[in-house]
Amino acid sequence: MITKAKKANCYRVTIEEMNSVHIPGETLQFEFQDREDLFKIIEHLKQGSGLEESTATKVGIALRLLGPVMMANHKHALFVDFMPHFKAFMHSLKNTVKNSTKVNR
Repeated sequence: MITKAKKANCYRVTIEEMNSVHIPGETLQFEFQDREDLFKIIEHLKQGSGLEESTATKVGIALRLLGPVMMANHKHALFVDFMPHFKAFMHSLKNTVKNSTKVNR
């Protein structure tokens, strides 16, 4: 039986240092793949999290960067104690967004 692998979404993140005198600062850029549609996640967070739009965007990006790293390294000493709290937070966030979007339909 041939199974069809789910296509990964590819993203590029660019961070540019902004200073008050408009002199170019440092730039950091990296690419990553994610099984989830990051733009769809951010839109759902904007609509259902109760957060300000810019904050929802930051939370969505942060979670999609941190979550897969934690899952891949769940036995690493840096993540062992935090993992149960992260799972509880994600469960709560998903329920909040899900319940909010049900109400708004």
